[in-house]
Amino acid sequence: MAVKFTATPEEREIVTRISRRVAELYMARGEEILPMDVMLDIQMDLNAVHSNGCPMDFARLENADDFNLLHDVAGIARHLDRSTGKLTDMFRPRFAKKEEAS
Repeated sequence: MAVKFTATPEEREIVTRISRRVAELYMARGEEILPMDVMLDIQMDLNAVHSNGCPMDFARLENADDFNLLHDVAGIARHLDRSTGKLTDMFRPRFAKKEEAS
């Protein structure tokens, strides 16, 4: 099964802003990164998770404090199965959309 990427244009814009902020946080901590590479990795990870079983509340994630933002982005990077777009090890981002009660 191929990984889907179905985020809307508006969601992709928010994800771009999130990825830029995270790259800036990494650089402020003194990490030697290539910002565009980090941003692309984050964008792909967030879109893959969102489109493959764990819809994200990107507006809330964008407005999160640095600690919680990095928790979700790093957790997704660590637990994402890149062949399916699904999260492993029961990781659930703090800013995943709330599941609707049936």
